[in-house]
Amino acid sequence: MLDRKVKVAIAGYGVIGKRVAAATALQDDMELAGVADVASDWRLRAAQQKGVRVFSAIDAQADAMRQAGIEIAGNLNDLLDDADIVVDCTPKRVAAKNVLLYKERKLKFIVQGGEAHEVAGHSFVAEATYESAFGKDATRVVSCNTTSIVRTLSALKRAGLLKRARGTLLRRATDPWESHEGGIMNTLVPEKHIPSHQGPDAQSVDPELDVVTMAVKVPETLAHLHFWNVELSRAAEREEILAAFRSSSRISLIKMGDGLSALNSVKELMADLGRPHDNLYEVALWEDLVTVQGTEVFYAYMVDNQAIVIPETIDAIRALTGSERDGAASIAKTNASLGIGDGFYR
Repeated sequence: MLDRKVKVAIAGYGVIGKRVAAATALQDDMELAGVADVASDWRLRAAQQKGVRVFSAIDAQADAMRQAGIEIAGNLNDLLDDADIVVDCTPKRVAAKNVLLYKERKLKFIVQGGEAHEVAGHSFVAEATYESAFGKDATRVVSCNTTSIVRTLSALKRAGLLKRARGTLLRRATDPWESHEGGIMNTLVPEKHIPSHQGPDAQSVDPELDVVTMAVKVPETLAHLHFWNVELSRAAEREEILAAFRSSSRISLIKMGDGLSALNSVKELMADLGRPHDNLYEVALWEDLVTVQGTEVFYAYMVDNQAIVIPETIDAIRALTGSERDGAASIAKTNASLGIGDGFYR
């Protein structure tokens, strides 16, 4: 266990990387060592204006970055020299190659959900696997959708209510900032397999989950929308179901009756609350849609694909480095720093 601030390096300064960097800077037990990337556009210039040290992830890109007006503090190896742990937020399958370097340097690392479970050998959702990640060399913070699945099903499981779950996911087509470059319009695209990959991925976190998912890509970019049908282990009243969801600090119950009737209105609420990037770190679950019929419960919720994994990543840093033994204490500290549960429908 370190007796000083944990020095965190971030590889990849895109949608997730810039949010992890900002969240790291808010922690009183962490220090942002810097970020490494290959881009030479506005993102890295914005980082530099915030005082973030920028490194070239690939030496061949350093000159282009300098010519774009970005001050380069060194290369990826230089950044890793000054770090206790690296959070790899590079595009899918890039991290799997970078891991070879991290292992060679015996440096603890975190990868994101686009990588296979085997890359790190451990998959992370704070409320489910903090303890098993403690002191490990590596973990994978699972994807946004998988994180939401584990959060909600684990809440029911802890209450002794979960038997099996079946979910349908309406997935946003692309990230908002690059929607002008791709995505879909005027169509829906079903995922090619049932179950879709999120169900088996959730089982990489908790093998006991009996869960099947189906997914379809839809022409919007704000967030994902989930519909769930869960068979309970026993009969339960609706209030007991709601109490189980409320037991998770990272599930917030919202109400259509309050005007939060669509993804855009929830995102607008995040803006009104002053959240950076309108981040919704919680699962936003519609309380007034929760319906119990016998031993079945039906519910729906929203997932902010750009924000939900950020608190998980911060907790994963503490778990791997051993800076906080108690998972609940880490979750509480992260929540406080990001405003999770602070005046938002708790």
